[in-house]
Amino acid sequence: MKWDHTSGNRLVERLLRPASRPWQLVSLAVVLGICVSTSLRENWGSDNAFVVKAAQTLLAGGSPYEDKRFLYLPSAVLMAVPEALLPQTALRWLLPVGMSGLLGAGWLAALRLFSVPLRSRLAVGGFAVLALAYKPYVNLVLIGNWTAISAAALPVALLLAHRRAWGAAGLVVGLAIACKPMLVPIGLLFLLARQWRGLAAAVLVPLGLSLAGALIMPSPSLFFTKTLPFLLNGQDAYALPWDASPIAVLPRLGVPEPLAALVAFVGAGVGLWGAWQRWRRPDESDEGQLRLAETACMVMLAAFLVSRPSFDHYLLVVLPLLLASVVRAGSMPRSPWFWLALTPQVALIPWPSELAHKRRAFKDCATLCGLAILLARRALRSGRVTLGPVTTAGSPPRTEPECAATPAESASRTAF
Repeated sequence: MKWDHTSGNRLVERLLRPASRPWQLVSLAVVLGICVSTSLRENWGSDNAFVVKAAQTLLAGGSPYEDKRFLYLPSAVLMAVPEALLPQTALRWLLPVGMSGLLGAGWLAALRLFSVPLRSRLAVGGFAVLALAYKPYVNLVLIGNWTAISAAALPVALLLAHRRAWGAAGLVVGLAIACKPMLVPIGLLFLLARQWRGLAAAVLVPLGLSLAGALIMPSPSLFFTKTLPFLLNGQDAYALPWDASPIAVLPRLGVPEPLAALVAFVGAGVGLWGAWQRWRRPDESDEGQLRLAETACMVMLAAFLVSRPSFDHYLLVVLPLLLASVVRAGSMPRSPWFWLALTPQVALIPWPSELAHKRRAFKDCATLCGLAILLARRALRSGRVTLGPVTTAGSPPRTEPECAATPAESASRTAF
């Protein structure tokens, strides 16, 4: 399969042109329409309710970790106190807007990382299409999960890192971890870059806030004796139908649990190896943005393979970065396989009833594994070199490794 690079570049040029005012209004209407419809539903904010309840318990003098479904660090209780002080009516309307705003901030930061104009068709229309067509977006806004904070923090941190503000990047990551420890694997990126100040900020900020939260709550040790074991065991049957981790999905297909765990950890190991290889291979035609984004996404996808649980909306942490990278030649969105991997998550495609509701984890796992495999394949194969023939006057063709090594064609093929 060969794809026309010229047509792909022309399409990107069109996407980078300014969006007209009507299209801006339509995109805004799509996002606000999702927020309003979410506020009117009875099951809005179901995940956020556990965090708010934890803060209310703290204000009432109890221990938040008496509730086994509060799984965040003690620092998250402090972050949730403002929400706990708001009336339910206000929270019903503010929470969906806040979730959408965080996802939008992450999208805009991802665009700026790749120098995409914020008024372009890609910026304006891309976010509306993501909100309308990508089902996990609507799910995240509906349940109010704090994954949205990580989805905003990672692109912002990478943008700061690209601008050589690694200390500020570490502070952003640290604050996100204090809310929800999803970005802990990004510490590996600071290690690869040898940015010790940023790494210290990413570690000390959540640690300090968690110690402060633990000092003002009764029985903070319940986090280690009750919450942490519950989380490491993959929670319980309540979360299993939505757990997209291969460790949870493969046993539901008849694979023995030890083998499923081995497959997941081997996949995560390959992903981390790919992240290391990707970091060691800067692109000559790029200023470092693509290397930053793909290394960070590879680390996160490797972590999601072994995370228990791993939900569909976790991919919103990496997807804006991957989508924004479409402006770079050879990036993953230029491959048809990238869009094929996202197909199970498209909201407008009708699926058989046996894949809906409690079986949707199979679709989520397929997308997670597909994106991880594609990115690892690109990271591990794009650095290969081929030896071309060199001829000199009066001599037969021969191979000269010292002067004829040329980069092999990228493993990612353009889809346009």
